[in-house]
Amino acid sequence: MKLEDRGIGMSASPKQNEETGQGAALDFQEHLAKLEKLGLVVTIDRPINKDTELHPLVRWQFQGGISNDKRRAFVFTNVVDSKGKSYDMPVVVGALASSPEIYALGMGVPVDRIGDVWLNAIRNPIPPVRVDHAPCQEIVITGDELKKSGLSSLPVPNSTPGFDASCYLAATLCVSEDPETGMRNMGTYRAALKANDRMGVRMASRLGGAGGYLHWQKYNKRQEKMPVAFVVGCAPVVFFTGPQKLKVGQDEMAVAGALAGSAIREVQCKTVDLQVPADAEIVIEGLIDPELLEPEGPFGESHGHVALEDFNMSMEITAITMKENAVFVSIVSQVTPSESSTTKKVAYEPLYLSHLRDTLNVKGIKRVVMHEPLTNVRPVIFLQFEQGAPRTEVWRGLRGAESLQAQCGKICIAVSEDVDPSNTDAVLWSLAYRADLGEDLVVLPFKSGGHGPKGSRGSDSALLVDATLKAPVTPLALPAQSYMENARKIWEELDLPTLTPQPPWHGYSLGDWNDTWENWAKRATSGDWAKTGEETYAARQGGLIPETPVRSVKKKA
Repeated sequence: MKLEDRGIGMSASPKQNEETGQGAALDFQEHLAKLEKLGLVVTIDRPINKDTELHPLVRWQFQGGISNDKRRAFVFTNVVDSKGKSYDMPVVVGALASSPEIYALGMGVPVDRIGDVWLNAIRNPIPPVRVDHAPCQEIVITGDELKKSGLSSLPVPNSTPGFDASCYLAATLCVSEDPETGMRNMGTYRAALKANDRMGVRMASRLGGAGGYLHWQKYNKRQEKMPVAFVVGCAPVVFFTGPQKLKVGQDEMAVAGALAGSAIREVQCKTVDLQVPADAEIVIEGLIDPELLEPEGPFGESHGHVALEDFNMSMEITAITMKENAVFVSIVSQVTPSESSTTKKVAYEPLYLSHLRDTLNVKGIKRVVMHEPLTNVRPVIFLQFEQGAPRTEVWRGLRGAESLQAQCGKICIAVSEDVDPSNTDAVLWSLAYRADLGEDLVVLPFKSGGHGPKGSRGSDSALLVDATLKAPVTPLALPAQSYMENARKIWEELDLPTLTPQPPWHGYSLGDWNDTWENWAKRATSGDWAKTGEETYAARQGGLIPETPVRSVKKKA
């Protein structure tokens, strides 16, 4: 079935970006239609189980040795679940950032212009414009209908079957406001299905504090419920602001408008006092309890391991609104490379280069490459310098890269311009023959532990460390072997590009796992996630804060 058969297509005329002369889509379906026109969409019409098959199938284009230029967006038009239920709504995965080229198409610019356009947008935001009627509110679900069929009516996939405790919203923008200043934040936070009208939310605090978590802290002190709205499916330029690290207090919607070259349309939510993108596919409105926290997880995180069960926020759903012909948008995250890491890599690298070259005025810096496979972009950074760059400039560049963001730059390596920093073998060759490890190596103490498996480390050091496994850690966040093997059979039946798997290509336990979480994962793949939600609801506690580790919850041998 073609996208246009469901009325999916160009919903608005793209605005011209004066910087490049190319247009950025102002609507997700407009973007999807562009991808299809360019042959970048794979449409799957056969039945695909969202609980066990959907994400593993798309995952193969990242774990199967498929090159960037052959990665595609996947549209699933015949989605079912483990209970035999069929969904009318298509599920789209990979349409935001399966490759740098797809990301760039969402931005409406060539790949080599991404950094310049980001910098221009951050410096010259365009405030959004309010509208009274919006496509995202053509259907409104509230009250008894919400309790009866709310979240379960959405084809929410299981991201890491075999390990995830529930189906999760992953490609989200969570909108919240500071109750004191009214400043909005749009963050990318995971949300677990708990009941038709309840989700468990991991509103992570970035290092140094920012975003929705800081808003929740203020609501906690006021003992007031926090209004939130989860946006699923919107213009790529709007979605991309979530993973990007903007300064505290900057309105992401205004930055998105500058990326698009035109103000983003926004509309008032139906049941909470927040504004959301008017052309979004789906909006889930609700209230987060200021005090009561609920066990949430396990879930395969973007750092590449499973984040275990922990007390996190409990969200009461007050409304679900959507387009009449909405599509459900999901994203491949977990072990890198992934769609999630691509959104960071293509945006972070030019920003780091600009910081070193333009802000710090480092002489001779040519290129910044953030290593992606398995390491998830942040910890390992390679800097390329022109031949003959003064050693003092090389060291200024290394220190600048290490210190720009707290969670980035655990290992920073400088190479000369004859070494391709995107080729790890070439970097190792440079280390082996060009570095005196007694003179050319500095270890800086008191580095933040960064984004990684919880409990694996606290503070850290920058530059060189022993990376061997020292203690049991959480499972590798890939679908379990049986699901990947089954998905590979489907992949081959569909005559998709030949796979050349490179290990690891499936998840497996690394010691920190128990029978309770294994049971929850089995429930998630069989469609019984609501039973887990009943158990975690009964275990809610007050008086804790989200970052408090709760390693004893349901910890059965």
